[in-house]
Amino acid sequence: MLGALYPLARPVFRRLDPETAHALTLKSLSLLAPLAWRQDDDPRLKVRAFGLDFPNPVGLAAGFDKNAEVPRTMLALGFGFVEVGSITPLPQSGNPRPRIFRLEEDAAVINRLGFNNQGLDAAKRRLQHFDRTAGIIGVNVGANKDASDRIANYVRGFTELAPLASYVTVNISSPNTPGLRGLQNRDELEQLLGKLTAARAKLARSVPLVVKIAPDLDDAALGDIATIALTAKIDGLIVSNTTISRPASLKSGNARETGGLSGAPLFELSTEVLRKVHRLTEGRLTLIGVGGIGSGADAYSKIKAGATLVQLYTALTYQGPGLVARIKRELLQLLERDGFVSIADVVGRQTAT
Repeated sequence: MLGALYPLARPVFRRLDPETAHALTLKSLSLLAPLAWRQDDDPRLKVRAFGLDFPNPVGLAAGFDKNAEVPRTMLALGFGFVEVGSITPLPQSGNPRPRIFRLEEDAAVINRLGFNNQGLDAAKRRLQHFDRTAGIIGVNVGANKDASDRIANYVRGFTELAPLASYVTVNISSPNTPGLRGLQNRDELEQLLGKLTAARAKLARSVPLVVKIAPDLDDAALGDIATIALTAKIDGLIVSNTTISRPASLKSGNARETGGLSGAPLFELSTEVLRKVHRLTEGRLTLIGVGGIGSGADAYSKIKAGATLVQLYTALTYQGPGLVARIKRELLQLLERDGFVSIADVVGRQTAT
């Protein structure tokens, strides 16, 4: 139903600036929620990760639903899981507008939003009313730009939101909050994960803890992150966030804008980083592959590179909600072509270029 309405709405949305179009999309999805229903997935797409059963491996990346407004509707569109956020302890407006730029010729987007969101209390109110039997929902937490102690921000976000989440992602890789990516350095990451795992130990339920990393890290930094993640016994890594690099292939006049680049041009870089992380962690962590997924073949490549789960966002803005069902159909076709029984059998089958 929702997918069928998209071709009618798309011309209107494309005439609006990206941020206004996104706000209108969220409002429309909220109004259409009573019409949303979920169809069962082919059992060959089922995967188990974090001790949870995912009906399919295709998830919605954080950034689309920053304030946990439409997770049930997005699950009804066919996503195997939805990640909301990033959510910071205090509300913040983010960076000045304009701060989202379409690169239509490149099937890409540059954003410098800066963790704009309504804050922890607003997200908690919505998540408290979410029926967790409706599907798997991850919560992505960030730190306020002006926080004097960003690690304390992450601990607070995790502690208050974990009881309402299937898993929690710690976003320390956004390029749009000055200094935030420094938390990926060895000493800072060890301190952060030490405090987060200590906080988790005090919860009534042990909630899976995931860290989202940047695609712009060198091999030494990736090695440090893999070692620390395994030592701290977190549950997974999301590979990757947006990139500050600008491939020479970009054609759009917006390519010089400051911010994080997502979409098709990020695919090769993020997939190569995923392969490296899979080798470094020796399959001992669940990896979520993100970056440039716009087809079943893209998702399949991420899974072969070591991802148990995948996420997308930018391609959804260009191709519409029908993309989710198409990716799942194409994944099944690829399974049949290659003689695999289930998508879980594909994970890590190709970890070298």
